[in-house]
Amino acid sequence: MLAGRSVDPLLDAVRREVHFTYQPIVSAYSGLCFGYEAQPQGQGGLGFATVSALYDHAHLAGGASSSILTLREKVARDFSAFSVRGERLLLSLDHIMQLSLGDISEQTVDIFSHFGLNPTALCIAVSENLLSVEIGREGRAVKSVIDGYRRQSCLFILDRFGSGTAGLKAIYEYQPNVIRIDRYFIVGIGDNERKKLFVSTVVDLAHVLGIVVIADGVNCEKDFLACKQIGCDLVQGDFVSQPMDISEIFNRSYSVVADASRRERRERRGDQKLLRDELSLVVPLSVGDPMSTVFQAFRAEKNHDFLPIVDDRSQPVGIIREFDLKDVIYSRYGKDLLHNKALYRGLLDFIRPCPVCDINTEAEKILETFSQASNPPGILLVDEFKYVGVLSAASLLRVINEKNLALARDQNPLTRLPGNSCIADHLVSALESVDSCWTFVYFDLDNFKPFNDRYGFRQGDRAILLFSDLMRSHLSANQIFLGHIGGDDFFASFRDLPPNDVSDRVETLLATFRRDVESFHDADSRQRGYIVGRNRDGVTQHFPLLTCSAALVEIPAGARTVTVDDLGDAIAILKKGAKQAPRHMAAKRLG
Repeated sequence: MLAGRSVDPLLDAVRREVHFTYQPIVSAYSGLCFGYEAQPQGQGGLGFATVSALYDHAHLAGGASSSILTLREKVARDFSAFSVRGERLLLSLDHIMQLSLGDISEQTVDIFSHFGLNPTALCIAVSENLLSVEIGREGRAVKSVIDGYRRQSCLFILDRFGSGTAGLKAIYEYQPNVIRIDRYFIVGIGDNERKKLFVSTVVDLAHVLGIVVIADGVNCEKDFLACKQIGCDLVQGDFVSQPMDISEIFNRSYSVVADASRRERRERRGDQKLLRDELSLVVPLSVGDPMSTVFQAFRAEKNHDFLPIVDDRSQPVGIIREFDLKDVIYSRYGKDLLHNKALYRGLLDFIRPCPVCDINTEAEKILETFSQASNPPGILLVDEFKYVGVLSAASLLRVINEKNLALARDQNPLTRLPGNSCIADHLVSALESVDSCWTFVYFDLDNFKPFNDRYGFRQGDRAILLFSDLMRSHLSANQIFLGHIGGDDFFASFRDLPPNDVSDRVETLLATFRRDVESFHDADSRQRGYIVGRNRDGVTQHFPLLTCSAALVEIPAGARTVTVDDLGDAIAILKKGAKQAPRHMAAKRLG
């Protein structure tokens, strides 16, 4: 224990005992490392249960600032050794004492500059819990600390979002560059629809405001895929990597994220090509450009009334609109005021937020983000966080229209379900996804031809529409794909659902269809329990009322040699057995 020691021995002990581990924060799309969170360790060797307790003791001893700056010197030395690809470093101001010290941003930046680090590499994170306390009482003081780091070109992260009471007010008041969602809402999100709803709402709002979102606590692939589907830009957690000592970081790659993302991407048709074809490659301005450069850029870009603004890492920070400059341009003394250093208004004073989306995002999600923004001039698209171009409203509509046309060409015109081409693509992708288990189901309406002959094609179409509607209502989920092969044949696939669960869902669907379609028969046939018709040879025959049979093929996760042809052969055999089975179902496991 260090109680009673002077400040200098305390600093010596801190230098000797406290060290840092680093947990990577990576792109949800590629696994490219965005940065590392520095997490202090070793305070136990000094007799303190937590780092906060160490800070409290240092504060009482009068050496709080010195202790914090000593630790920042250690982390800067570490980071300068392994940061070779432009990653960022995340430091948490997770103790109220750190905020009460006031603005020590200049000292912090001087330390990082001493080790050859650009201040733009530094991200300062403040927990929403702390802002919840401070917004009502000392909000101005807290904001001045955050603004101090921002003046040094550091990013501000609103940390543990959702854990406090500041909520949307914190986003509005502090205008963060990044939001890190509290791990409570991320752990188990793959199986929790309420968490998905909360996180997706936050992500949508953040993207409209041009804010990057980190999902913290991603510990398994299912949670990762849920976060990626929702639109989280960055992920952090044990699925990516546990916190590492500095010696473990070198030559580390995070391919587990890239591999999972690649498997997921194969299951849907990407929109990247359509988006790139419609991009406008508007040359961006840098946050450090003088206003004279801004005016020259607008003269050169006559087709655009706004220009993107990026930082020294080509990451967008907002836009500048020509309209906002008119008060200066057309003012009698406007240009003179811009050159007056005492009254100088620089580029930073004119930056406005603008929606930002990753180019790997589905076009529909980009359209949703665009529609939620307040009259945006366009959307800035990024690839690996770097600006790649502007997507205008007209370009976005053309992308959506092209997608809809392609889908319409393959959709079944009656049921509007994906047709044979989409089903074939899905099967190929599914069989390549060896880390997932799959159940494929082939549905075939029983005695549909005599029913169609007896009641006509309009009633036959009604029966087909009824089954497709029941499929949508009974088998609707993210991990379920539905298709219409043609006529009275349908298809469904289930990813990572227990076979017993799939069987129960299918059985409920078949029973519901059998009950609902009974009213499509005339009263006499319902009373008899059969219809009278002719078979393919023209002979009069009694046919049971319309029902449906299902052939189920389960393919477990792991290395497999099953092909699409193998699957087709198995279904051909199973569907014959399903029509004779009491529950109108037959199942088999392949692989």
